[in-house]
Amino acid sequence: MSAINKKLNMTMLCDFYELTMGGGYFQSGKKDQITYFDVFFRDVPDRGGYAIAAGLEQIIDYIRTLRFEEDDIAYLRSRKLFSEEFLDYLAHFRFSGDIWAVPEGTPIFPREPVMTVRAPAIEAQLIETFVLLSFNHQSLIATKANRITRAAQGRTVLEFGSRRAQGVDAAVSGARAAYIGGCRGTACTISDQVFGVPAGGTMAHAWVQMFDSQYEAFRTYCEIYPNNATLLVDTYNTLKSGVPDAIRAFNDVLKPLGITKCGIRLDSGDIAYLSKQARKMLDEAGWTECQISASNSLDEYLIRDLFQQGAKLDLFGVGERLITAKSDPVFGGVYKLAAIEDADGTIHPKIKISENVGKITNPHYKRLYRVYDRKTGKAEADYITVYDETVDENAPLELFDPDATWKRRTYTDITIRELQVPIFLKGELVYKMPTLPEIQAYCASQVDSLWDEVKRFENPHNYYVDLSQKLWDLRNTMLHENRD
Repeated sequence: MSAINKKLNMTMLCDFYELTMGGGYFQSGKKDQITYFDVFFRDVPDRGGYAIAAGLEQIIDYIRTLRFEEDDIAYLRSRKLFSEEFLDYLAHFRFSGDIWAVPEGTPIFPREPVMTVRAPAIEAQLIETFVLLSFNHQSLIATKANRITRAAQGRTVLEFGSRRAQGVDAAVSGARAAYIGGCRGTACTISDQVFGVPAGGTMAHAWVQMFDSQYEAFRTYCEIYPNNATLLVDTYNTLKSGVPDAIRAFNDVLKPLGITKCGIRLDSGDIAYLSKQARKMLDEAGWTECQISASNSLDEYLIRDLFQQGAKLDLFGVGERLITAKSDPVFGGVYKLAAIEDADGTIHPKIKISENVGKITNPHYKRLYRVYDRKTGKAEADYITVYDETVDENAPLELFDPDATWKRRTYTDITIRELQVPIFLKGELVYKMPTLPEIQAYCASQVDSLWDEVKRFENPHNYYVDLSQKLWDLRNTMLHENRD
């Protein structure tokens, strides 16, 4: 059986250094050392104002089924690197730690802890690759989908990218992430079967070419699927024959049945011009409810431009530029040690220092809060504190201005919400996973809580993310202690 067809144990989807480090922790007596790791990202794709968190459900499934099988142990033994004691430890491996995370669909910002893992060193280290894989990929696609659906100004956007996705899972989980970001459906059938992302589709150019005439192809399709008749009108000549033949088929098949719901799709040419002409032809023929959809390498910028040109479009099928996030295809999420904990519960902060300022981490076990204006309901800032600090929403809150760090902004009349929620405690799942429609609705409501200036495609407002004074002082102290 080939590796592609064999059912893979995702526990082995890890970087090999996680195993060598795990073996090292075991041999050096650090296997029970409690560690705290942060998951965060450094830059918003496409220079946008925010990103969308996604991928948590797959991380949960992974943690719950984390097991080494006999074949895995045999393979590791064959590498002749690991002690039998360590291999026996892996044979009985179970995740026993704690995980907190922001819910899927939450708008997130650079350098804030989206997920915190508290677990023995080997356990925390082993899950790094899969956690980042799931978080990075799905957050990337959800973020791109959110940009595209916002550009569509309330029109339906469908994810059409399976055949251009970079691998099987990228197609399947990518459709899920696109739905979280705002797409209303997908062309990927298995994503509907597995996740409940509504799948749909009608015809390709091959359907039209299979018949002796375009009209015959359209009429036959309307007869077989009268309640789902969306006809692809650009196989030959969109305006001279495509739209007229579609109208003729609608008249001959749908009108006698009293059906007024139908559609045409444009997949090539000058979409703005063709949509305007097609709309005029359909309306004059009495098919005012016929929807016009567009596909063909679309993204948020092209959709925005189409509307600026007066395009008459009701629906968009977006493929390769969504499923691959083509314009900025890497989501830079990282997994960094923030603290270790002694047996007596004392927590010692850790920091990573780099000549690249953007790679310097924020130390310690932290909490993440979102600050809302009580009157408008709009999100004003995010606030990161040390775990043992309290935040009083009834007291004025001062934050640094990220555009000018010598200034401060004071917030009053606010509400404050802690963003991370418990997912696993002592290895047990304590989080009730919402349904996918609930995640999508939550995402839409949270994006709506952002100011429009943060949602601009170009030069968005720099959303405020600040550290508490205690955390700021700790970071600076640790930087100075380690500067040499």
